[in-house]
Amino acid sequence: MADILEYKCPCCGGAITFNSSIQKMKCPYCDTEFEMDTLKEFEEEWLETDREPQWDSESVERPQEELKEEEGSFAAYVCEACGGEIVADQTMAASSCPFCGNPVIVMKKLSGVLRPDLVIPFQLDKESAKERLKNHLKGKLLLPALFKTENRIEEVKGIYVPFWLYDCDAHAEIRCRATRVNTWETGNYVYTETKHYLVSRAGEIGFEKVPADGSKKMDDALMQSIEPFDFREAVDFQTAYLSGYLADKYDLSSAECEPYANERMRQSTVNAFLSTIAGYATCVPEHTDIQLKQGKIRYALLPVWLLNTKYRGRLYTFAMNGQTGKFVGDLPADRIKGCISFGVSFAAVFLITYLITLLF
Repeated sequence: MADILEYKCPCCGGAITFNSSIQKMKCPYCDTEFEMDTLKEFEEEWLETDREPQWDSESVERPQEELKEEEGSFAAYVCEACGGEIVADQTMAASSCPFCGNPVIVMKKLSGVLRPDLVIPFQLDKESAKERLKNHLKGKLLLPALFKTENRIEEVKGIYVPFWLYDCDAHAEIRCRATRVNTWETGNYVYTETKHYLVSRAGEIGFEKVPADGSKKMDDALMQSIEPFDFREAVDFQTAYLSGYLADKYDLSSAECEPYANERMRQSTVNAFLSTIAGYATCVPEHTDIQLKQGKIRYALLPVWLLNTKYRGRLYTFAMNGQTGKFVGDLPADRIKGCISFGVSFAAVFLITYLITLLF
């Protein structure tokens, strides 16, 4: 089996890619469209092994020793379209030829135990990402006036980011200290009565497809900020969805990502149980006992647009959910505008305080 897979149009021989607008494969040269199901047989011919999407144990993952040996090393592939050399790190699963732009997929990074279970196809294209960046800059009062005109988009790339998805059932027992406060006036006196209560909650709650970023390259905070993904639109993995985009295989195992996922589920459990407590002035958890019962773990590729812009020598990175369009990213702040804003706010608070003092 060859190292890389390239999808060719049977009509004109051009490279076909996944088109997010029509959710089909399309040839950019002759405009021929292909249903995703028609490419399944073609893909299966390239696969060394096949497996059902069941990740019930860690044995399906590659040993950590193998992953560590690959860190920092590079591999070279030959483009079948132009013969150019494609050099990539060991996590690259899909990319394009730097010489002719032909999309390529590294099959050994996506077959056997490295084959993802699920993929959420891109729903939004590159132009949508650029437009969301423009909208992201609107209404930012502290943004430097020249940022909109002087910042230059250095790179826009669509990436399928590797995620681990965790299913879990949780049994929780939570005990809280709560208060109710009653205030009344009698004559010249104001009385306050505070009653204290012990509130308990216990029960079961289930989680499905809790995501954890399996790539060291990606900023975890950035990836969490563009959530949620709608997993109802997830489909069984096909390499054809990757054609025309970048993709990485995981370099963090599910065991390494598990503490992060567990903490998310624990905090969500506490929040869910606390939301059932109402009618109190305060409610503070005093004791929590949460037992997580591990379930299925699945490996998925999720769509993300990354935009890098440069302004006055500094690089700014933005991310957009390639499915929902949620857009995040830090922006520079104008110091002068910041000082003026602080001064105006301080003056307003001072004026309000002064007027209240005069009234009383």
